[in-house]
Amino acid sequence: MTPVAERRRPQDSPGSVGAAVNAAIDEFERAGIETARLDARVLAAHALGIEPAAVFDRFETLLNRSESERLAAMVRRRKAREPVARIVGEREFWSLSLRISADTLVPRPESETLVEAVLQLTDDRQAPLRVLDLGTGSGCLLLALMSELLEARGIGVDVCERVLAVAEGNAERLGFSARTEFQTGDWGSGLLPALKCGFDIIVSNPPYIASGEIDDLAPEVALFDPRRALDGGTDGLNCHNVLAAQIPLLLATDGLAALEIGTGQEIAVARLVHESGLQVIDIKDDLAGIPRCVTARHVA
Repeated sequence: MTPVAERRRPQDSPGSVGAAVNAAIDEFERAGIETARLDARVLAAHALGIEPAAVFDRFETLLNRSESERLAAMVRRRKAREPVARIVGEREFWSLSLRISADTLVPRPESETLVEAVLQLTDDRQAPLRVLDLGTGSGCLLLALMSELLEARGIGVDVCERVLAVAEGNAERLGFSARTEFQTGDWGSGLLPALKCGFDIIVSNPPYIASGEIDDLAPEVALFDPRRALDGGTDGLNCHNVLAAQIPLLLATDGLAALEIGTGQEIAVARLVHESGLQVIDIKDDLAGIPRCVTARHVA
């Protein structure tokens, strides 16, 4: 009789969910992926059409052929360092499930710093505020603010029409389409001629990686994020220069602007904002303690 310690665990039975998850973990760890266990569980859940937390309850279940092939294909993609969010086609941001595409940046937790900063500086969250998101991408910043500012209305601007289709789809799925609109534009330049009154809140997560540093980023970013959403020019500040010039013209008299920044850019961006005629209110750190957001208002 085989000793108990040597028996195969039920979840490791050939063809089972548990065996597939454990095999994926091994492959991811060999590929140097630090989130191997989480990634394996999320991909298994996606292959099975269940929530990740439910995977543990299905460890002894045998995968059918279709499920096994789907999971194997996703494991191959993740081993090639494609982000899990791109494989499953969605990412959670501010507790909202957002669809993404090859044309959109994957929403990242550090960008939630902008949402937190805006909410902390907004005294009346029930006011009918006008919100502008420049370079909206998936719409993550705008839609997160819509979820908190229940009487607000917002506009998301992006240069890519395919990206705007993703953002519009996210707004519709989340029930915000009646309070949001999306339009193609080169930052805020298209809004200026017809602007009748300024925006109460302007947010932006512009490209801020120096061109020469992109190839040195993690493969998940360098190989799979759209370069136009990363490339901030020689010093990473090309887009911040444009925004610093436009935002004072778009912002209401007592309005608030929040800009995402890259590591080590806080002084340079704060200077740009100050020189544009705005008053820097705060520089907010993300959860890793890295300065991530510059907030500003018009000088009183």
